[in-house]
Amino acid sequence: MQVSIACTEQNLRSRSSEDRLCGPRPGPGGGNGGPAGAGHGNPPGGGGPGPKARAALVPRPPVPAGALRESTGRGTGMKYRNLGKSGLRVSCLGLGTWVTFGSQISDETAEDVLTVAYEHGINLFDTAEVYAAGKAERTLGDILKRKGWRRSSYVITTKIFWGGQAETERGLSRKHIIEGLRGSLERLQLGYVDIVFANRSDPNSPMEEIVRAMTYVINQGLALYWGTSRWGAAEIMEAYSMARQFNLIPPVCEQAEHHLFQREKVEMQLPELYHKIGVGSVTWSPLACGLITSKYDGRVPDTCRATIKGYQWLKDKVQSEDGKKQQAKVVDLLPIAQQLGCTVAQLAIAWCLRSEGVSSVLLGVSSAEQLMEHLGALQVLSQLTPQTVMEIDGLLGNKSHSKK
Repeated sequence: MQVSIACTEQNLRSRSSEDRLCGPRPGPGGGNGGPAGAGHGNPPGGGGPGPKARAALVPRPPVPAGALRESTGRGTGMKYRNLGKSGLRVSCLGLGTWVTFGSQISDETAEDVLTVAYEHGINLFDTAEVYAAGKAERTLGDILKRKGWRRSSYVITTKIFWGGQAETERGLSRKHIIEGLRGSLERLQLGYVDIVFANRSDPNSPMEEIVRAMTYVINQGLALYWGTSRWGAAEIMEAYSMARQFNLIPPVCEQAEHHLFQREKVEMQLPELYHKIGVGSVTWSPLACGLITSKYDGRVPDTCRATIKGYQWLKDKVQSEDGKKQQAKVVDLLPIAQQLGCTVAQLAIAWCLRSEGVSSVLLGVSSAEQLMEHLGALQVLSQLTPQTVMEIDGLLGNKSHSKK
């Protein structure tokens, strides 16, 4: 039987707040839901507290419509949000593997980064079949197997589109969605991923075929949810409508680029989808590939990703006129960051987290030290008053405005 995973506002509102928290909860067999434990593979069975435990719960006051229901992890300070209007709880900061895993950093450094992330409450780890030609998935899978963390304690996402050189190894045909995902699972050494993303739209594949294939991999237990990445709002709505028309499973979120200099889609288009059909946002590149860190300062350091083979486009972007103007804007933000007692990078990440409908912001780091710095954005988030946001908007001069 096919079951829709797009929860309605009323569904979410009717649940008790304790049901929505991600904090540890004792179970019948012991354990508290924290990082310790083992298990690596197939979808787990469910279970919850008994009637007496539920009766003792005291519900919190109702949350305003449209607000992301946020809770804070016990012992880590990490904040958790619903993935769109689904019931899946994800850390508001996730860890991406683009450029880094299997490429820019060693496997040992990758393990250090993943360990620090997990120990500090990050439960969302993102990868793709195309990252480092599959090496990123292999590296992530090897680390997860060595760590032995309970499979139920973290969320793995991967993206399907570019899988190989053959014509049938690319795109969003039913064939490639199914075979591509199975290839990813083999590299990850997992029985399923939590979310499989369509890693761009495919004009060569009918929307019905895409939605049916995504529904199939979910019904087969190869994935639990599906989402889109770099799709337009109209394409996402078409997929949702197709799912409703044929009783299939709709996407739960869109993965989109979002930072101080890339705003319109996440601020103007996706919030409407969030309210209308429950599609949330997982955003990437909060630092614009490192541009929002002051490290470039008119030049390209030898240690940055712009010098990596295949990333000449990033070097060109940094050295372009627009890139230089953006670097000047970053310098203008320094006084605000200093006033808040943070770095420009922390300020930029916190700024992304405040956007409506954003479930999680993916971080890309090359060291555990860099990750620890970025985690400091959680403390900055509470300091971003409306007045501070207005000041940032004034300096940037690029705030999106509704056309209505």
